[in-house]
Amino acid sequence: MANKRFDNAKKNKNDEFYTRIEDIEKELDHYKDFFKGKTIFCNCDDPRISNFFKYFALNFNNFGIKKIISTCYKNQDIDLFSQNECEKAVYIEYTGNPNDPTSTDFSTIEVKELKGDGDFRSQECIELLKQSDVVVTNPPFSLFREYVAQLIKYEKKFIIVGHQNAISYKEIFSLIKDNKLWLGYGFKGGAAHFINTHYEDYASAGNHKEGMIRVSGVVWFTNLDIKKRHEELIMYKTYSPEEFPNYENYDAINVDKSTDIPMDYNGVIGVPITFLDKYSPDQFEIIGLGIVGSCEFINERKMEILDKNGIPTGKYTVNAKGTLYRKHHATDKKPAAFKDCETGELYQSIYARILIKRKK
Repeated sequence: MANKRFDNAKKNKNDEFYTRIEDIEKELDHYKDFFKGKTIFCNCDDPRISNFFKYFALNFNNFGIKKIISTCYKNQDIDLFSQNECEKAVYIEYTGNPNDPTSTDFSTIEVKELKGDGDFRSQECIELLKQSDVVVTNPPFSLFREYVAQLIKYEKKFIIVGHQNAISYKEIFSLIKDNKLWLGYGFKGGAAHFINTHYEDYASAGNHKEGMIRVSGVVWFTNLDIKKRHEELIMYKTYSPEEFPNYENYDAINVDKSTDIPMDYNGVIGVPITFLDKYSPDQFEIIGLGIVGSCEFINERKMEILDKNGIPTGKYTVNAKGTLYRKHHATDKKPAAFKDCETGELYQSIYARILIKRKK
């Protein structure tokens, strides 16, 4: 249900998902040596309430930061401290407290008004972006493609929060394939809690946190090299065609779990998107994404679409909606999704597969 809330956020553009400082600290502590002498830009953050700004301000001297710039869009719904609507776009340029370097009181920092609306795409904010060395924030979910495109255009280093669904965006996947963007260390359990006033939290009692919403599939994206990226996946399984069947419409085998990648198979392998959390460019090459437009399918069979119970719907598709698919077996837990109109054979669609190949 949390993913549904995420999708609704993209449609409604209620994108103010405030990140917890403990989640920020857990990830950014891996990069703290990089921040020395750097100007850090948090360009989707009201400095009065942003935990990103708070984290960097608290560690300003410890990390040896040069400057923190924090800007916000004027249409944020609520100032969480005053409960008043944020009518003005504001920003802060913080260079430390020379009178008391150990001070953690930021209430006296001058908050200035921006001339425009504080949109990260505005020329005013772009000029601040040009001054920065690295961007660190939780950008709007609904504008993720455009946000990343801007960072790439201005050749900025970044550490940003996003959703794993973005991996399948054509523009984002292209950057991943070309090793211009990759995953960071990540959130515990692949889920995060955000402060958000728009949605009811459907998390279980054990995962519920008052005043927050739990969103699964949340990840960190970065283009900073990290140790994790060079840790190779340990493979222990051997290839067998029974356990790792070929797709019907692409010359590759299917692997359902990244940890099950066979150590003795040198052809193309289809793995879940979650593989990217274990991806090392030293060990694997990314070939493509198993959808139309990313790879060339072998055949184009006309198929009848079956419902979730395996019953014909009377609707038809070519090539299983443009995804990878394999023959359906009686032992499969899920019912077949498609039936070949010519042969009557049943097939199972396999969604969201990244095609990879071993380098060694």
